[in-house]
Amino acid sequence: MVCILAVSAMVAIFPLQQAHAGLFSLLGSFFGNGNETIAEDESQLQETLLTSLHTMPLLNAPVNVDGAKAARGGAALTIVDDNALLPAAGPLGSVADDESVIKTDRITLYTIREGDNISVIARMFGVTVNTILWANNIRSSNLIKPGDVLVILPISGVKHVVKKGDTLASIAKEYHGDVEEISTFNGLLADASLTIGEEVIIPNGEVSVPAPSRSTGTRSIISGGSLQSIVGYFLKPVVGVRSQGLHGYNGVDLAASCGSPIYASAAGTVIVSKGNGWNGGYGNYIVVTHANGTQTLYAHNTSNVVSAGQYVAQGQTIGTVGSTGRSTGCHVHFEVRGAKNPF
Repeated sequence: MVCILAVSAMVAIFPLQQAHAGLFSLLGSFFGNGNETIAEDESQLQETLLTSLHTMPLLNAPVNVDGAKAARGGAALTIVDDNALLPAAGPLGSVADDESVIKTDRITLYTIREGDNISVIARMFGVTVNTILWANNIRSSNLIKPGDVLVILPISGVKHVVKKGDTLASIAKEYHGDVEEISTFNGLLADASLTIGEEVIIPNGEVSVPAPSRSTGTRSIISGGSLQSIVGYFLKPVVGVRSQGLHGYNGVDLAASCGSPIYASAAGTVIVSKGNGWNGGYGNYIVVTHANGTQTLYAHNTSNVVSAGQYVAQGQTIGTVGSTGRSTGCHVHFEVRGAKNPF
C-alpha cells in the first residue's frame, strides 16, 4: 500500500514522458529470482521508481485535432503539415475515426511526412488514391518522399458501375467524358476489358437526364453541396464571353484569345501555380485563396506569371489564356470554390 501511494504521489508531481524503458524490468531487478538483490530500504526503491516513471512508455489513443474538424464545412484553405494535423491512421493502419476525415470542396495542400503513404492520405481527405496521383502527375505512389507537397484536388464527376457491354468509349459518350482522361484517372488501358460490377469514375462527367438506378448499373454525382452567393466580390477574369455554363466543380468556360491576360478575380494569395503537366485535366492552372474563405481557380493557361505564396491584387494579371490540359480552343476554365460562381 505504501508503494502504491508513493507512486501515485510521484505521478502527480512529475509529468510522464514517452520513452523506451519499462517499469516491469525494473521491478524484476528487485523482486526477481534468488540471485537478485532486494532493496535495503524504502528510499532507494522510491528513488529508482522516480527514475523509471520519467521514462515509462505510455499508450495514447488517437485524438482528433480541431484543425481537422474546422476544415469540414469549408475552411478557407487547409494546409496540412507536421504541425497542423496528427496522424489520421490508428495502430492497425485504419483511419482513427470519422472525424479525422477532412471533407471540404476547397483545394488543399498537404506536406508529406516520414511514414506517410498515399492510401492513408487519400482516406484522410476522403478521396481516392487515383485522385491524388492524377492531380499531381505521379505515376506511382512509391515516388513520393517526405517534404513533397501534394495538391489534394476534390474531383467532380460521375461514378458508374460497369454493366454488360460497357466499354470506356461507351461510358465516356454516356457521361460526356474523355476516354483518355477516364483511363488515366482509373489506371486502365484505353482498350481494357471492363469487369461487370467494377466502379469507374468519369472526371468532370455529366448526367444529361437524371435517371433512377437500375439493377444493371448505378450512378451518382460527386458534387460540392450548397454554396453561398457573394454579390459584387468577384471580377470577371478575362475579357471574353462565356462559352460553357456551369460544369465540373462549379466552373464555367470563358472564351478569349490565346495569349490574352487572365486577371485575379479578387485579391488574395496564390496557393497553387502549376504548369507543364496534365494536372487533373487543368493543364497549367492557378489557385488563389481569398480573405472571405473562398478560392478561385484559373485553368488551361498558356502561362502562369505568378508563384505560390505571392499576394495578388484584384485585376492583377496572373497568367495568359491558353488551351492546355483537357481543352478544345482558347479559353479559361474558371471555378469558384466556397461560393456561387457569378459568371
